[in-house]
Amino acid sequence: MDLDVRDLELLDALAGGGTLQQAADRLYVSQPALSQRLLRMEERLGTAVFDRVGRRLVPNQVGVRLLPRASRILADLAAAEREVREVARSGDRHIRLSTQCSTTVSWLTPVMREMRKACPDSVIRMVSNADDDLSDAVLAQVVDVAVLTKMTPAAEQVRLTHLMDDEMLAVVASEHRWAARKYVTARDFATENLILYDSYDQSRPNALPLPIPPGARPDQVTIVPMLTELVVELVAAGEGVGVLPSWVIAPYLARGEVATVRMGQRGETRAWYAATRVDDERPHVLDFVGRLRAHFRDDPVD
Repeated sequence: MDLDVRDLELLDALAGGGTLQQAADRLYVSQPALSQRLLRMEERLGTAVFDRVGRRLVPNQVGVRLLPRASRILADLAAAEREVREVARSGDRHIRLSTQCSTTVSWLTPVMREMRKACPDSVIRMVSNADDDLSDAVLAQVVDVAVLTKMTPAAEQVRLTHLMDDEMLAVVASEHRWAARKYVTARDFATENLILYDSYDQSRPNALPLPIPPGARPDQVTIVPMLTELVVELVAAGEGVGVLPSWVIAPYLARGEVATVRMGQRGETRAWYAATRVDDERPHVLDFVGRLRAHFRDDPVD
């Protein structure tokens, strides 16, 4: 390779289009030394990376392509160093956990507390992967355990431990015409505004499939942030209908402002799994997945 970490640091320091002196100050080196480093790097690359505009260095077409990558590589290296230090400090007992639905925290936290009591030296860290395929994240070793329901091709390459099945229910205002019905069909959605979390936004990478019966064509779909309270308030105000898991909507039914209706005679259910790498046999990871499975077996939410 023609670039080393010092070159990446130089590129990152100059990414804002400043002067060599400003970059030298940030890197705690002299301006002449940094100027020589830049010249040597450009010689190795066989092209200039910056246009000289007075005292300023402005990225040219090569620089525009190279600088963002340099910044990302440095950020990845810094993250890797933090993880190595974390492992060195607490041993290889860390668990990076990600979940497909942020509302799962209500049933994850009891398991996390149990794990910390049983293994005080374990470290459980939530990892955000809003637009990523969680199975891919597990395979790439970005995540150790992923709680997911969406099956993708990558899911065939991970170890899946079944946790539970939950039923997806239509949520309507208490006075809505569906409220007195035993179930609704795909055809019933044709006149409704469907209010969903933004994780169902079909324009997003790795969006969840719409949680409605096959063939359903809502008149309109309104996407909102992943806040259950917001979905419930909009539904209660008559702005549309929602679709939520049975365990998520249960605490809100006591108010009497909303009602739930089964979708189809048999209902719409989905399975939740804990995904891990097939070669990850670390005892603390297997212990955590076992505790997750036991939690749902002893206290089912469906």
